[in-house]
Amino acid sequence: MPETNLFSPGRIGGLELRNRIMMAPMTRSRALAGGIPSELAIEYYTQRASAGLILSEGTAPSAAGIGYARTPAIETPEQIAAWRKITTAVHAQGGKIFCQLMHVGRIAHPANRFTTEPAVAPSAIQAAGTMWTDSLQMQEMPTPHALTTSEVATVIEQYAQATRNALAAGFDGVEYHAASGYLPMQFLSSNTNQRTDGYGGSVRNRTRFVLESLEAMIKAAGTAGKVGIKISPAMPFNDIHDADPVETYTTLVKALAPMGLAYLHVLRTTLPDTFEMLRPLFPGTFAAAGAFTRESGEAALKSGLADFIVYGKPFISNPDLPARFAKGAELTPWDASTFYSPGAKGYTDFPSL
Repeated sequence: MPETNLFSPGRIGGLELRNRIMMAPMTRSRALAGGIPSELAIEYYTQRASAGLILSEGTAPSAAGIGYARTPAIETPEQIAAWRKITTAVHAQGGKIFCQLMHVGRIAHPANRFTTEPAVAPSAIQAAGTMWTDSLQMQEMPTPHALTTSEVATVIEQYAQATRNALAAGFDGVEYHAASGYLPMQFLSSNTNQRTDGYGGSVRNRTRFVLESLEAMIKAAGTAGKVGIKISPAMPFNDIHDADPVETYTTLVKALAPMGLAYLHVLRTTLPDTFEMLRPLFPGTFAAAGAFTRESGEAALKSGLADFIVYGKPFISNPDLPARFAKGAELTPWDASTFYSPGAKGYTDFPSL
């Protein structure tokens, strides 16, 4: 039996995928007013359809989940219709695409939002740092509203409805973004979760929001095979800290193991041996992310450390990344100054081979 490499066909849930290369979810800040994906996004995703699986940019399950400038949502009929154009175009190229559902929680500024609802979090603790707004430039993030126990249930239902909306828009599945210091990770982490109800305190209570959200999403999707999750243990981004990330994430992954999820997407962080620690605890499909090259990705697959390798920034400047890897072609360097700027420059103007 030939050993698995980046170009081996793979399977996620019920999907047959052409290779083991996943395109990371990357915020690109090109959405229109009202959280509607632009026409440019159709070209952007279609150019990258040769990935085994595309993970969309972080997409808010509701208006209240938006925090950054020019980021999309999947709540209104207009947003759903715009996403349907994208999924149709990707499928026409033989591609597969999941929608990453990203609720930013406290990482938000009112100038970037089209709702008067306040930013929310497990606890009313302001995040250190600043955020870009188009109208006011750099701004401090406000102190969030601490969700009441009943409001937690409302947010969980928003994830479920967003799952229904994503599937109605033609996505092949959804990814629950529980990484990078956003709302689910705010519940998981001891410095942002100071609650005294059933969603705070013990590690088991702090994992409850994530697990209940996933259960609601699975029910909405009709199968766990259309729901994945991304985590980033011990990642300090967005002023997030946990007293014992090893305990938190081993507890979480053990609870995820029997759920039958499409995959576990893990970002390698400052926590030593993140993959080695979590891979044995999760019997399902394991997707590894974190500055992989072609060579290190191949090695991770060959050793059994991962089933899929997730590539981010290389996909920005190399829309045909799988073909370049296959031919050993030189990669075009990315331009970080255009990661989040409006327009086609640095978005859809990188040529294929």
